[in-house]
Amino acid sequence: MAKSKPIAAKSSSGGGLAPWLGIATIIILLDQISKITINKTFRYGEDLLVTSFFNITLAYNKGAAFSFLQHAGGWQRYLFTGIGIAAAVYIVYLLKRHAGQRMFCWALALIMGGAIGNVIDRVLYGHVVDFLDFHWPTIGHFPAFNIADTAICIGAGLFILDELRRVNK
Repeated sequence: MAKSKPIAAKSSSGGGLAPWLGIATIIILLDQISKITINKTFRYGEDLLVTSFFNITLAYNKGAAFSFLQHAGGWQRYLFTGIGIAAAVYIVYLLKRHAGQRMFCWALALIMGGAIGNVIDRVLYGHVVDFLDFHWPTIGHFPAFNIADTAICIGAGLFILDELRRVNK
């Protein structure tokens, strides 16, 4: 009688990588489709008033969040592209190790999808395409952002929530 081979053990947390890569891919697709649509529909700087507190506008960001290093001379494009690629590679590693930790992996998948969405912009255009413009009369305009930025922020929020939940256990 032949011995049966033991079933290969999954990572200690169980689960697989595919669902999380699928979520990141959906974010990338939504982000890129929205940016292509805005680029084809608007001229740079053009605004469409949607509500009293929200515009759609075509803006370019050569820097990072809140236009950090926007006017640094061009080297920042390569720095932020490298950081985005390195972050995506590290996130794939973390997803493999912790594929069964749902909230943690949701956070990582959203962050990775957003990071890759913005890396694609930097490679294709030399800047990130932003178009969501919120503003309040007493405060003014919040810096324009996009779906990738939104995914990164939601992912960061989930990451913090997951850590707080883990600490409280």
